[in-house]
Amino acid sequence: MTARPQKLIIGQRLRVLRQSLGLTQAQMAAELGVSASYVTLIEADQRPASARFLMKLAEVYDLNIRELAPSTDVQLAADFAAALKDPVIGDAPSRAEIEAVLQASPRLAAGFVRLHDRYRQALLRTQAEDNPMTDRDKVEALAETSRPVDAVRAWFYARRNHVDALDRAAEALADELGLHRNEPHIALTARLSAHGIAVRILPAPVMGDRLRCHDPARRELLLSELLRQSSRRFQIAVLLSQLEQQPLIDSLLEEAALEDPAARSLMRVSLANYFAAALLMPYGRFLSACESTRYDIELLSHRFGTSFEQTAHRMSTLQRPEARGIPFFFVRVDRAGNISKRFSAGRFPFSRFGGTCPLWNIHAAFERPDEIHTQVIRMPEGASYFSIARTATRAGGSHGAPAQRLAIGLGCDVAYAPRLVYADGIDLDRIRPVDIGLNCYLCERSDCAARAHAPINRRLAVNEQERSLAIFRFEEG
Repeated sequence: MTARPQKLIIGQRLRVLRQSLGLTQAQMAAELGVSASYVTLIEADQRPASARFLMKLAEVYDLNIRELAPSTDVQLAADFAAALKDPVIGDAPSRAEIEAVLQASPRLAAGFVRLHDRYRQALLRTQAEDNPMTDRDKVEALAETSRPVDAVRAWFYARRNHVDALDRAAEALADELGLHRNEPHIALTARLSAHGIAVRILPAPVMGDRLRCHDPARRELLLSELLRQSSRRFQIAVLLSQLEQQPLIDSLLEEAALEDPAARSLMRVSLANYFAAALLMPYGRFLSACESTRYDIELLSHRFGTSFEQTAHRMSTLQRPEARGIPFFFVRVDRAGNISKRFSAGRFPFSRFGGTCPLWNIHAAFERPDEIHTQVIRMPEGASYFSIARTATRAGGSHGAPAQRLAIGLGCDVAYAPRLVYADGIDLDRIRPVDIGLNCYLCERSDCAARAHAPINRRLAVNEQERSLAIFRFEEG
């Protein structure tokens, strides 16, 4: 039975999209082949968007229709649903009720999330004052809800992990240095020399646990011998950003309006790192290489002299309005599932606390290091993603002190998968996605053999007469 074409009220989302592209209603209408009055009516929620109109939007602006569907901001939806599952609130509303609030008043939902976050921090602070080491889960939650980290993550997330001003400044400097034709390390070192700063590579025992140290008094940048060549170039680029882009970084900090001094410092470091990556992988040239290689991370790493992690992370920033790449999400986890980095150019819902789902293949990457692992995953709300995972080894490593190995995850909406070299040979129309959740605390999938905890808003259901694959069962409803 053929489904009827779906019509959606997408006024606010269409207006946000149009404004992000810098278009007037008349300009968007001309590009889509419709009348300006039609666009005006849709934005005013006086006319639903037809399936034909949605398909045209997807074709012209290279986006997934789901980005305009009611569940556009799935991160807010995930945070809102998680907050409502707090036992102190009582019976959690249904998914339909949650969706209704998100559609009617997303600002109200966002305000509720912020209010709940402050309540949880106050509660955990009280518990920590009693004895913060009595419950490991409380200690992990305290670390996860660190205000500076959350504030900086939220700033990048709101911008789809793209900082256009820094990108353009880095691209201009890359052209000035001729990084496309000169050896990057020599060109970057020469630029530092113009500032009167020399680069010295020192033995690990001398550097101790430091990998980089700028000594302004001696006008030296000290780098540990433990850093690989790609990381040495990156650290030189970081210092260049601090020397040459400080006014721009300061203006971005003022725009962010972060009150916490620690958050401001972290933001400054994050922006310097962003510039460094954009300098080594200039936007236009890097996006063109991504498209021509079909986003082959390893090949791009060789071409730009960057590490696997640097290259994958850079892919998640390619959201320049007039030249967008695939909207990737990026995540870095350790063997225990702890997330140390997470960014998203799309709308992948990350959990605000806890680890990641054990069914996600990012964990399997540790079983076969340095191999690319692919997987199609499906979240509880129904969105499916194509996931790529591989291990990466951090700087360091010596006898008796091996370097830490982490797993890097990169993914996008499954609709973009045909554009990836990693999807070759995979029948995306027939493959069955692996159902995963945000984490065990928030996931309500029943009969999951990988579950480590019951959902926080469900009571355990214990049957003394049975033993099943699922360790934890819980009451429904």
